[in-house]
Amino acid sequence: MKLFAIIRYVWALPNTLLGLLLAFPMFAFGGSVSLNNGVLEFSGGGASWFFSHFPFFRRVSAMTLGHVVIGVNEEKLARWREHELVHVRQYERWGPFMIPAYLLSSLCAWARGKDGYEANRFEVEAYGRTSSKT
Repeated sequence: MKLFAIIRYVWALPNTLLGLLLAFPMFAFGGSVSLNNGVLEFSGGGASWFFSHFPFFRRVSAMTLGHVVIGVNEEKLARWREHELVHVRQYERWGPFMIPAYLLSSLCAWARGKDGYEANRFEVEAYGRTSSKT
């Protein structure tokens, strides 16, 4: 059983490393970090600035990269934890292909005249498996 857990972590590792590269500078500006369900969760500090200054991220309160979840603050992170854990499982399934697949799903939604976030198949799955709604 532990072998499969190791394989999932290794498969998602490129994305997790990207998450760490993004999260550590945010953490350095006063954020907090915790380990929850095998996932490193970063919140506050530079994360608040990041989410408010980049147009695409203004509409979200948290984001996942591999086994790293970054939240605007502790409260928002707690509210969206279940949703973000669905994304962690998606990273475990898709591994290094998750980010390109996510972007392609958004592009396909836009091409069909739909919202690139709300119609993204990965978001649809995450919202469908959780009680969190926008």
